[in-house]
Amino acid sequence: MISSNHSIFSVICCCCSVESREISTRVNLEPSTPLCFNSRRRPGHAHRMDRSRRKLPPPPPENDEGAELQVVAMYNFTPKEDTDLSLIQGEYYTILHKQDQLWWRVQDKHGNKGFIPSNYVTEKDRIEANQWYCQNITRSEAEQLLRQEGKEGGFVVRESSQKGCYTVSLFTKALGINGGIRHYQIKLSDSGSFYLCEKHVFSSIPDLIKYHNHNAAGLVTRLRYPVGPMGRCVPPATPGFSSEKWEIDPSELTLMKEVGSGQFGVVRLGKWRALCKVAIKTINEGAMYEEDFIEEAKIMMRLCHPKLVQLYGVCTQQKPMCIVTEFLDNGCLLNYLRQRVGTLTMTWLLSFCQDACEGMEYLESHSFIHRDLAARNCLVSDKNVVKVCDFGMTRYVLDNQYTSSTGSKFPVKWSPPEVLHYNKYSNKSDVWSFGVLMWEVFSEGKIPFDGRSNVDVVEEITRGHRLYRPHKASKDVYTLMYQCWHEKPQGRPSFSELLKSIRELAELE
Repeated sequence: MISSNHSIFSVICCCCSVESREISTRVNLEPSTPLCFNSRRRPGHAHRMDRSRRKLPPPPPENDEGAELQVVAMYNFTPKEDTDLSLIQGEYYTILHKQDQLWWRVQDKHGNKGFIPSNYVTEKDRIEANQWYCQNITRSEAEQLLRQEGKEGGFVVRESSQKGCYTVSLFTKALGINGGIRHYQIKLSDSGSFYLCEKHVFSSIPDLIKYHNHNAAGLVTRLRYPVGPMGRCVPPATPGFSSEKWEIDPSELTLMKEVGSGQFGVVRLGKWRALCKVAIKTINEGAMYEEDFIEEAKIMMRLCHPKLVQLYGVCTQQKPMCIVTEFLDNGCLLNYLRQRVGTLTMTWLLSFCQDACEGMEYLESHSFIHRDLAARNCLVSDKNVVKVCDFGMTRYVLDNQYTSSTGSKFPVKWSPPEVLHYNKYSNKSDVWSFGVLMWEVFSEGKIPFDGRSNVDVVEEITRGHRLYRPHKASKDVYTLMYQCWHEKPQGRPSFSELLKSIRELAELE
């Protein structure tokens, strides 16, 4: 296992500056291969890294001789390195070697071999291999997808609010002038059969879908037209590069327009090798502990989830140093909300919270603490998907205003009592911050505790005062965010529990 203790201070989003401070980090990317990093930094003190204790784990062993595992591509993939292999959605590939959990070496039907991102494929017999299944999609996203297609009988199958269960979302023009959508949960009988209507049961979900392709049998219309994921759901970011290259050649980067600035420096839209858009964060000299960050960036690159902004690598060959990440077109969530006041439905607001919660559940499952979760530290894609960014970055900021809760830049209004008084960070302190993030979303970008000084806010929180219910939040939504603000960390729900509750609320909207 690898652990890490850093004295730290703050973080940035593409558009807005942020805050934070002293922490302790644990990252576990695989149950069998715990990772850790040991380091302590104090402002004004010299520091040398123990590099012998910060190595990446060895790759897992190759597949057994003669054991061929076939996978199907869920998305197209364009090679980024000479050793990569292109993927064509819907086609089958044979796994030759699992370099690690993120990149696999495969062979296509023509005998070509190369590396592919493992999150772009799935085993051929899994539900994800079907063209009608969309794994990482919320109720509101499914509705948007179906309305965009606007085809009678258009449908998707997605994960339900209950873990391990699935829902069919179906569009029909029979429900009003602009059509309507019905959601049907796929139920499981006592005998282990699947059904939408009790009279028609099946041994598998694909068999159920095949039957309802031709028979409405209790549905508002039959399942005529599958919508995604093949080419319709947004492909996930690739986890860095297949060669495990974390250092990016500056000559491969093309700088374009400036899109924001923050605690570290200017953020620009750019391109890597003219292949894909990236965000390039230029780090002002003296703004961060560069040596520490570079070492941990190798670990952070391997944190890969559809609701996290992907770190691609760093560029240290010239000054100032740059951080290269996934680029999201719609900027930070805070500005996104403020620019659309009065136009976003309750369903969409809850969907934004669900996206952020999914990303935080992943960090929680890997024992990784964000320390500065807020709407300013989430980004929005061109498909209106929210992704959490700058996780863990507060550990590397050099700014005395971030070292204590008395600093003017410290995020007091997003921090729980144990952080304000004892600098004690955990996944449960992130949960408190998530409750404030939910408040920001449902207040459409308002400032929490607006008009109060940091000193006043600390006193109010210590006395048990909490944020009021936003006008767009239902009683159930407010109850959920209020649970995040329990005085004691152990009294707050986990992110996995929060996600379950949010999904259940989303199905009721």
